[in-house]
Amino acid sequence: MRRPRLALVPGEPAGVGPELAVAALCRDWEADLVVHGDLPSLQRAAAQLGRTLPRRIAADAPTGTAGLRLVEHPHPEPAPHGEPRPANAASVVAALTAAARACVAGDCDGMVTGPVHKATINAGGIAYTGTTELLAAHAGRDVVMMLANDVVRVALVTTHLPLRAVADAVDAATVERVVEILHRALVHDFGIAFPVIAVLGLNPHAGEDGHLGREEIDVIAPALARLRAARGYDLRGPLPADTAFLPARLRDVDAVLAMYHDQGLPVLKYSGFERAVNLTLGLPYPRVAVDHGTALDLAGRGIADPSSLFAAIETCTRLARQRLAGDPAVRA
Repeated sequence: MRRPRLALVPGEPAGVGPELAVAALCRDWEADLVVHGDLPSLQRAAAQLGRTLPRRIAADAPTGTAGLRLVEHPHPEPAPHGEPRPANAASVVAALTAAARACVAGDCDGMVTGPVHKATINAGGIAYTGTTELLAAHAGRDVVMMLANDVVRVALVTTHLPLRAVADAVDAATVERVVEILHRALVHDFGIAFPVIAVLGLNPHAGEDGHLGREEIDVIAPALARLRAARGYDLRGPLPADTAFLPARLRDVDAVLAMYHDQGLPVLKYSGFERAVNLTLGLPYPRVAVDHGTALDLAGRGIADPSSLFAAIETCTRLARQRLAGDPAVRA
């Protein structure tokens, strides 16, 4: 089986993305990295870190060779550290979409993305809700956001919604769709033959038998029961969120499904923020991102921690290798 090829997109040039990418490029990995980005931004970051970019990082390097390749997406304006420029929005998005095309075409086996600055992209005239949404629209797929570290995997039924809108968004069809995507990813990407998924309730104490809300009784429990009966899934819940993350409860659980963003992610980030990564489940290729923002205040100071990017590359490599091993059509 050949080595996986991963598209690496540094993200916002005024943030820490370029220097994190340089740190990654100066290490050996069990995958070949194809960088989609702006060469001057990488060169400036390398100079500030006192490092030299590998000689094989060049736009004319052949695809699929061992080592590194750069697909250039030049930024029209230099971006001072901590000062994103809307003029660069199109090139930042172009790098993401080109990397996605390479993955869909089979030229790359997975994508690793650094942080982007949504407000600056929108200020540049591009309606942009997030990279997850961009990649989902490009692939024409329903997707699920999951964050993971060495302790726990947490997937989300709803993502960036105001809290007062969450209850209306948690309907039976959505819960069933998200569980299906999550279960399929655990089997095919993570190689877990019989996943165990802990599903949280929406309300405190999982509704306390209807006294604190009926979403568990009327929506979540019936959806889980249908999936157990039709698919044979091992689904635990709906569970009270305040005790579901106890180590004894997580011991035989492969993933936790939370109903909303701040129900599950604070626990995950507290348990290991530095090694946390953000995965988009449901795409035709693995996509793993850092679990932090552009850190504009740290850019150019050489103190940004690359641990999340390193974990993203390691995770994406494992997922890509799992897909290559499971599908004879993509073996070399």
